[in-house]
Amino acid sequence: MQQQKHLQEINAATTKTPERKKTQRKCAYEQRAFTEARETSSDISRVSFRGCASMCRTKRSTVDGYFLAGKNMTWWPVGTSLFASNIGSGHFIGLAGSGAAAGIGAIAYEWNGMLMVLVLGWIFLPIYLASGVTTMPEYLQKRFGGRRTQLFIAVLSLFIYIFTKISVDMYAGALFIQLALKWNIYLAVVLLLSITALYTVAGGLAAVIYTDAAQTAIMLAGILILMGFSFVEVGGWNALMEGYANAIPSVRVPNSTCGIPREDAFHIFRDPVNSDLPWPGVIIGMSIPSMWYWCSDQVIVQRSLSAKTLTHAKGGSLLAAYLKILPFFAVMLPGMISRILYTDDVACADPVLCKQICGNPVGCTDTAYARLVMELLPAGLRGLMMAVMIAALMSSLTSIFNSASTIFTMDLWKSFRSSASEWELMIVGRVFVLVLVVASVLWIPIVQASQGGQLFIYIQSISTYLQPPISIIFLMGCFWKRTNEKGAFWGLAIGLLVGCIRMLLDFIYPAPLCYEEDSRPRVLKYVHYLYFSILLSILTLAVVVAVSLATEEPKPEQVKPLNWPSYVLGLISVSQSRLMSALYWLCGMERWKEEENNPVTPPPPEQALEEKSHLQLIVNINLIVCLSVTAFIIGYWG
Repeated sequence: MQQQKHLQEINAATTKTPERKKTQRKCAYEQRAFTEARETSSDISRVSFRGCASMCRTKRSTVDGYFLAGKNMTWWPVGTSLFASNIGSGHFIGLAGSGAAAGIGAIAYEWNGMLMVLVLGWIFLPIYLASGVTTMPEYLQKRFGGRRTQLFIAVLSLFIYIFTKISVDMYAGALFIQLALKWNIYLAVVLLLSITALYTVAGGLAAVIYTDAAQTAIMLAGILILMGFSFVEVGGWNALMEGYANAIPSVRVPNSTCGIPREDAFHIFRDPVNSDLPWPGVIIGMSIPSMWYWCSDQVIVQRSLSAKTLTHAKGGSLLAAYLKILPFFAVMLPGMISRILYTDDVACADPVLCKQICGNPVGCTDTAYARLVMELLPAGLRGLMMAVMIAALMSSLTSIFNSASTIFTMDLWKSFRSSASEWELMIVGRVFVLVLVVASVLWIPIVQASQGGQLFIYIQSISTYLQPPISIIFLMGCFWKRTNEKGAFWGLAIGLLVGCIRMLLDFIYPAPLCYEEDSRPRVLKYVHYLYFSILLSILTLAVVVAVSLATEEPKPEQVKPLNWPSYVLGLISVSQSRLMSALYWLCGMERWKEEENNPVTPPPPEQALEEKSHLQLIVNINLIVCLSVTAFIIGYWG
């Protein structure tokens, strides 16, 4: 009886327009859904055709052709694929939803990524290219020796893909289709997967990268158009700044902070103790898992490894970094505008009402972006945005599917079947995609109920529990020659054990809603997940250093050229030899033949490490420009 009475009060409070107007809006909403369905089917067909056509461009029957696109990609498809692989449907739903719920704080993850993708191109990638690896677990096997660290990382990477990537993107894309077309969410998932599987399974990385390039153009056109419509509707920049603070839903839980916008909504550096994103955690705790994602995650690094030269790989990193500026203006700010325009729906603060509006009692902020699409855009542009969302979903899913199958095939299957033929590896890689999909679908209900309806925050919190130990292992392997296999393995094992305990506690004791008392254990209540990331990294680092110093040194072949100091010394030696040759020539004391017979250092193992001086100058100048732009926007919004 009390619940029924409560529902009647809510309905009475939210009835601001006549019932007839509500009925008309519902009918119009359903009519538009049928229109979008027809437009979407043609858009899907065009996107799928691009992926299928690109299958013929590389030798898909070989390991390098299928998993690394023949190592023949130029800078622009590498850069667009890096961007498209990162910006999936989870960003459109999650980043806009975080903006609607708590302001611009979550954009710090994007701007941190701008720095880390440059670190990949200039610091980590030369080491990976010099080692001639196909997967990141394979690099660890070469660097440390043995198999257990390689297998550990391979299995863990697959779990991370399921928890934070595949299931999240499938849920976000299906949520958008559910809101737009009124389909069942699991039916939408099956439809999306059937489309995506065609060119992922058949075409390999080349199909994925070429399709990403086309889909990036579609995404940029769509999000910029919606951004323009959003700012026009809200009344401009000043109206956004003023309106967000007043976007308070009419129905709230009495005597609580539910539904009230944050006072620091337009700052990324927030209170270090009581805020949702404390600034020390943003600077340090956020950077460590971000380093794993951008510098040692198979999904990202695999695209850079497919570049024909190191210069093209650096150019791809620069293009991706420049494109990462756009999500703030074209995704997050429109999400905040959606809260202003549709406050009672997007920012609902009562669990019963939220359940009625979006089917999720935790909150409806994740519907912010989809609501803008359905309410602001005319029919033709709504069809374009449906194509944008599907392109975003497909680009990220295909990237993850290909990278996951690469890891499973090259690091797990090949470890147990060393005599496997290339034909067998190709079959295993394709079949594993289907297994991965099933596991991800089963995880979707957990994603739906997590982190107060903020999908983007769910992704980042899980990342801080699983990724810091991996970041430390790669960091130490690349920069400290004394790191050995035992130190890496035990640092990884202990770090992940502690991280998994914290993750399980988060699922057992979910964060309370705004009107509930926080009765969680103290480690959850007082240790923010970004601070936990810092503590977990320090613990892993201490174990790696202690065990490595207490055990034998790594063999010379495990260090050179598989870490940064050895790589830099090699470059210095080559530069010195060239300088001395020039001096000898000027003095008439040529020693070319002698140096050829007794070279200072052997040539790089891969042609991909070659850099022409004029192209190197261009990318280095762009590096300085990009770093300056990043520093400015972070400082301005800090």
